[in-house]
Amino acid sequence: MTDVKTRARPAALNLTASAEQRIADLMAKAPEGTVGVKLSTPRRGCSGLAYSVDYVTEAKPFDERIETPGGSFFVDGASVLYLIGSTMDWVEDDFTAGFVFQNPNAKGSCGCGESFTV
Repeated sequence: MTDVKTRARPAALNLTASAEQRIADLMAKAPEGTVGVKLSTPRRGCSGLAYSVDYVTEAKPFDERIETPGGSFFVDGASVLYLIGSTMDWVEDDFTAGFVFQNPNAKGSCGCGESFTV
C-alpha cells in the first residue's frame, strides 16, 4: 500500500479581521434561531452575479462552513466556484459601510459595483 498525499483544500474565502469582527457584531444581534451568516452570489444586476450576505437558520449540506471567533460563516455551495481565492473585508468610512470583495475570478463588474461577471 502506498502513501497517498492529499493537498490541503484552499479556503473558499478569506476573511479579514474587520470582516470577522462584523460577523461577530451581526451574530451578537442575530434573530433567534440563527446559526450563522451566509454569503451567496444570486443572479442580479447588470453584470449577472451579486454578493448577498444574510442570516441563516440552518446549514445546508453543500455549504462551505468557516468558523470565526464570532460565529459560523457559510458560503453557499453553488457560489463557491465563483469565490475561491477571494477576500472579504468590512470597510467603513464617513459615507458608507459594507462588505468589500477582492475576487480574482471576476472578469468584470458593472459601473456601480453592485454586480460582477465570471
